[in-house]
Order: sequence, then structure tokens, then C-alpha cells
Amino acid sequence: MPTVAETPNEFKLNNCPADGISAVKFSPTSSQLLLVSSWDCSVRLYDVSGNNLRNKYEHSSAVLDCCFYDPVHPYSGGLDQMLKTCDLNTSQETVVGNHDAAIRCVEYCPDVNVVITGSWDQTVKLWDPRTPCNAGSFSQPGKVYTMAVTGDRLIVGTAGRRVLVWDLRNMGYVQQRRESSLKYQTRCIRAFPNKQGYVLSSIEGRVAVEYLDPSPEVQKKKYAFKCHRIKEDGIEKIYPVNAIAFHSLHNTFATGGSDGFVNIWDGFHKKRLCQFHRYPTSIASLAFSHDGSVLAIASSYMYEELDVEHPEDAIYIRNVTDQETKPKTSGSAS
Repeated sequence: MPTVAETPNEFKLNNCPADGISAVKFSPTSSQLLLVSSWDCSVRLYDVSGNNLRNKYEHSSAVLDCCFYDPVHPYSGGLDQMLKTCDLNTSQETVVGNHDAAIRCVEYCPDVNVVITGSWDQTVKLWDPRTPCNAGSFSQPGKVYTMAVTGDRLIVGTAGRRVLVWDLRNMGYVQQRRESSLKYQTRCIRAFPNKQGYVLSSIEGRVAVEYLDPSPEVQKKKYAFKCHRIKEDGIEKIYPVNAIAFHSLHNTFATGGSDGFVNIWDGFHKKRLCQFHRYPTSIASLAFSHDGSVLAIASSYMYEELDVEHPEDAIYIRNVTDQETKPKTSGSAS
């Protein structure tokens, strides 16, 4: 299997964070700009095509997630419990608001023009980016571990393996309350670009493909599968699946695990399309560019074996092809 150095369609970013990488997110309009949050308290903006660090701002503690509101206004949150934004043109930083515990997730919903934060304080908060100011706080059944936006809906994964579907235009009630179909703690949820459903991963080498339509005939299509497991000396080692990222055009998705592998899947046809070479350590986060031409891969130790010697944190930029990301089966996946 080729190593990183032997892969001509991939390179490592310069000036990577000095501690764990919590999230990588591409600009909504460009495959050139990549936002990265880190346990080193920084949020960084990279120019991927030039392989340079273009901008950087800081929190007072580890940053657990970030997102773009527009190409020049990122939002970020983390252990300092504060939601921050920064004007990348002027470098002016603004504290937008806060939670009562760490902010674990930060997402932007373009359909409703709202920034959303999910926290370990068991709430989701909405923020109007125009002012910017708080636009409501909504109680969740447990600590928020992961969130995904699909159209005008928000999917929230909490402690206790709970999944909630909210309508961002009417937050007066929960649209759907679900339980994860996986037995172990939820690690990541991401939504299909065609808005039909979502993919959920757990800490126990397993992924579920779920559909939002509650009708029995659609629910019959949901399934789960094992992945990110490695047999060594006859013993199967099972790894957390930390990251999921969707290809916006093909509705295929990448998963990244603590085994250091990235797989590309065709969820509608239940097929693995490819597996990349093994990366130096755990895959902590993944992001496709808006046009699906580039995949950002955060190889960053997540302290699964506690504080041991580990490879340095790194971000790899991989130019992906249709051969790797497009469904092989004829017919539409829509």
C-alpha cells in the first residue's frame, strides 16, 4: 500500500496546529480556503492551493469546532464556553455569546441564515449572524456530541445514544426523537446532501445509514455496517469512527477512524468504493470541498491510549477523483 510520500495527489499542510486537530471545514464557495480548529486554542485559515497559513485567531482554551458563516467570517467554540467570530479581512474578533459548559459543535444553516451551537450544557443555541446575537436556547436530553444541518433541519446527537431532529424554522417542538440504532456512544452525524437522511458513527467501529422520512417503507431501507476494524494475530481490533464527510455531488461519503484509515462509501448501494493508505495516527476530522474535488484529512492522535508517544498532528490535502468518489452502479442515487 502506498505511503503518504508516494502519493502524488496528496500533500501535507505547512504550519499545522501544535496540538490535537478538532475540526477541518472548507469554505462554502472555494476549495482553496480551509478552516481548522485545534486543542492548541487556535482557529486557522489556510490557503490550500498555496499551502500557507493565511490567518489565525485564538480562544483562551481548546477549540472544539468551527464553521464558515461566509468566506470571511468563521465562527468557533470550545472549552472556554464562548462563541467567537472573526472578520478575516480586518482581523477584528467578536465574542458573540456563551454557553454554561464547553461548546462541542458549531454549524451554519444557509437555508435559515442561522449559526447553531451545541454544548455539553445540554442545550442547542441559535445565533443571528447579522447582528450577531442570540436567537434562542433549546434544551436537549443530554450533552451534545455532534450535529448536522440538512436543508432547514438540524440533527442532534447527544449522550445516551439519542438523536433529535429539529425544524430550524419552528423550534417550538422536536420534530423527531430517535435512538441510535448502534449500541455504543455516538461519535459523528452527517447528513446526505440530497436531504433524505444521515449517517451516524459510533465509538465501536460501526456506521448506520438512516432515513428521515418516518414512513415504514422508507424506514425499511435503513441499515448499519461494521468498519474500521483490523485483524492482528487473529484478534480483531475495533476502532472508533470519528469523522464522516459527504461528497456534495455524488452523495457518497468518507469515514475516518482511529485505525488511521479513510474509506469512501456508496451508502445507497451499500458498497465501499475505496480505501486510502494508512495515515500516521487517528483520523480526527474530514471535509470535502464544496465541489468535491478535494478532501482534507486531519491525522491527529485522540488520546485513545491516553498520553503515549504519538505521531505529530497533520492535515493532508488530497485531490480526489470521480473514480474514488462516484457510485459504480448505474442509475441515480437521488
